[in-house]
Amino acid sequence: MANLNLQQRQLCDIQGRLFELALKQNVSCPEFIESFMNSRAAACLDDIYDRLQWAGEEYILEELEDELGGLKKDGTVFSREVMYWTGYVYRYWHYYTGESSKEIYNTADAGLMNDCWLGFHTLDVEMAIDRLKDTPEI
Repeated sequence: MANLNLQQRQLCDIQGRLFELALKQNVSCPEFIESFMNSRAAACLDDIYDRLQWAGEEYILEELEDELGGLKKDGTVFSREVMYWTGYVYRYWHYYTGESSKEIYNTADAGLMNDCWLGFHTLDVEMAIDRLKDTPEI
């Protein structure tokens, strides 16, 4: 089991809340997730230390919007629970395996996370990650 420190656990929560915030702002969920996981903002959160790690979800979303020149609105919507869980698991995954956000997304994209949520959200986070790594594309 990974022993995440307080800052790492807080970043998992912030990323979960970031994904929820995107949903609240009517951003298309799959496009947001793909854009974020392949963004400079996600890479900053992956880094050992970056100023963005001390920012809240509102600021991170603004940084992402600036980086991308806006986010697509009114597309596919996932539930609030799926969005929070996906954001949290992706950040935890980085700490658990050392993989980058881009690598993680290439293994488990937004559709897979949405499809697996029902069966995986009650599992221990590390067990869910291990199963996601072994799950073929649905």
